[in-house]
Amino acid sequence: MQPGVLSRFKNQNDTGHSGLKVAGLLSTFLGDMQRSQGDMRWGYSCTLIECKGMTVLIECSVSLLLLSWETSKSFPIYGVWTQEAIASPGVKQGAKERAHHTSSAATMTFSGHHRWLIACTALLAVFVVGANGVDIYLEWNVAIDTTINPTILQQPVITINGMFPGPLVNASTNDFIHVNVFNNLDEPLLLTWNGIQQRLNSWQDGVSGTNCPIQPGKNWTYVFQTKDQIGTFFYFPSINFQKAAGGFGPIRVNNRIVINVPFPKPEAEFDLLIGDWSYTSYKEARSLIQSNNTPGHFNLPDFVLMNGKGPYGYPGIVNYESFTVSQWKTYRFRISNVGNELSYNFRIQNHQMVVVETEGSYTQQITLDSLDVHVGQSYSVLVTANQKEADYYIVATPKMLSTTDNSSLVGKGVLHYANSNTPVSGPLPSGPDPFDRAFSVDQAKSIRWNMTAGAARPNPQGTFNVSNVTLSQTFILHASMANISGLPRYVVNNVSYLTPDTPLKLADQFANGSDVYQLDQFPVQSVKDAAEYGVFVATGNHKGWIELVFKNDLDVMDAWHLDGFGFYVVGFGDGDWQPELRSTYNLLDPVVRSTTQVYPGGWTAVYAFLDNPGMWNLRSQNLKNWYLGQELYVRVYDPDPNPAKERPPPENILLCGKFETSAPASSPSGPPAAPVPANAPFGQTPWFHILLFISIVVIL
Repeated sequence: MQPGVLSRFKNQNDTGHSGLKVAGLLSTFLGDMQRSQGDMRWGYSCTLIECKGMTVLIECSVSLLLLSWETSKSFPIYGVWTQEAIASPGVKQGAKERAHHTSSAATMTFSGHHRWLIACTALLAVFVVGANGVDIYLEWNVAIDTTINPTILQQPVITINGMFPGPLVNASTNDFIHVNVFNNLDEPLLLTWNGIQQRLNSWQDGVSGTNCPIQPGKNWTYVFQTKDQIGTFFYFPSINFQKAAGGFGPIRVNNRIVINVPFPKPEAEFDLLIGDWSYTSYKEARSLIQSNNTPGHFNLPDFVLMNGKGPYGYPGIVNYESFTVSQWKTYRFRISNVGNELSYNFRIQNHQMVVVETEGSYTQQITLDSLDVHVGQSYSVLVTANQKEADYYIVATPKMLSTTDNSSLVGKGVLHYANSNTPVSGPLPSGPDPFDRAFSVDQAKSIRWNMTAGAARPNPQGTFNVSNVTLSQTFILHASMANISGLPRYVVNNVSYLTPDTPLKLADQFANGSDVYQLDQFPVQSVKDAAEYGVFVATGNHKGWIELVFKNDLDVMDAWHLDGFGFYVVGFGDGDWQPELRSTYNLLDPVVRSTTQVYPGGWTAVYAFLDNPGMWNLRSQNLKNWYLGQELYVRVYDPDPNPAKERPPPENILLCGKFETSAPASSPSGPPAAPVPANAPFGQTPWFHILLFISIVVIL
């Protein structure tokens, strides 16, 4: 019994066989709700499969926007219908009732196809289980390797299981990722998951404000879910300047099989991590930038690497990155800037690329000759091998910097056609002027949300948008440099973040933050008169819309990232930001992502809906800026004691700082302690799938 996708439809605009009937049932139910609730908007999207001549409704995702509450909800409805049942007027009321009450498989009627209906119901259960995700278990040994030598000098490289870059995390929407990390370094370690939102679970975010570090010689297991996400991301070490030595790797979050991807399946997918690299060991660089040695503070990197390999053709470089393709096939390149300070322009000789996704959002599909990728950003592009069979340059050139084709700061790899006997030749493909700001800004504005595509859920991404939201907060965050006690530091509104020994989230849970930080101590809309160190924690209104305006008072490119959320990039501008500049925002189809660039002397504005309780890091992605203080935390707190609102501390929680010996009971005025959820929810164990399969075989 091989199911196949029969149709997908949304609202009542789509016609065809039983899809229209099911649309009618849902429309009737939601119309009744709209009449009772008043000011409400709604939409839905469904996926149907055909099973032995019958129609089976796999999943409908219903989205409600209650305007009077300024909130939105999305929830799934599962059910099984026969063709006859859908055609029967008597099923209408039952459909309404079940649509209102159920979120699991429900048989709505039986017909002469009794045993096939049972079998299809069982099949539906498989899909429902799949919607909850599977468990993926990984074991990583993090260590220093001095033999890899990505450049022409020997230097320490942080590897994972002997690999640089580290291994791929290949997951699907709603999967549970278990990563047992063994720290074989000689200093503490944390890994963070750039762009993974850690829904209701900032305990797994892996930054200094949420987690105690893994001590040398110890191990700790992260357990997090790729809840309601798809897309291209990466992980990296978050403390002790270790990202400058590696330890990073790619993350893919694939669509569930019941969700339509808005482009044909590519022949293959390639992960491409590009970033700047320095000869100086990370410990030496860390020491230099903390000292008063300003020349060391402003040193440029030495190389641009592609997947940990030096530029093709550069003297002394033996290993370079190469991708083999077949003529006329299309490939998906998942590109991430894992570097520390340089933005770059990416291009492939004689080949165009189609941008299809960025950091978990499907984009409007635009064809480009080159693409700017800023520090911490990720993209998916489709490349068709439509040239004669030969080898072609893959190039990444830095922005805001003059280079030559032979520079070590020009990343170079090879696109190799399978039957090619022709090596790369000719000059590198030309790109935009690295100082052409207008080109870069115009391209950034052209990266827009695909409003009709589904992503993690069947309902279109554009179901929720910012065309008519009410802002509850505005942060205006100035990033600049200051001298504090004779040392150069990066500051936000003249505050350089000072990392306490006790993680903020730990202090929040067990001591209501006392003796660790003072909430809302520092300004979020103005700049302090004098620069100072501080533990900068600001309140984010739970389920409120926040406007973040990032103002770059530096003369170099910056990039900001918010953990826990995707934000809508609504505007770019030069000079100072003023409220009247909101009239220039794109509120129709701004792309949703978690990292955005901020141009020198300019500003970038984003909107975020703070529906994810936790302690969330808001930082510069430029490593030196971050390490020297350009960050703060946004505390989003939900006092509701419902255990579904925010996860409790994990059972294997690490303690440090003021709680190093033992943790007291959770603070009564702090986040509520909820029961620990089961490690393996029903339907996630292999035996369940085996028994289900046997039952289908027996029925048939």
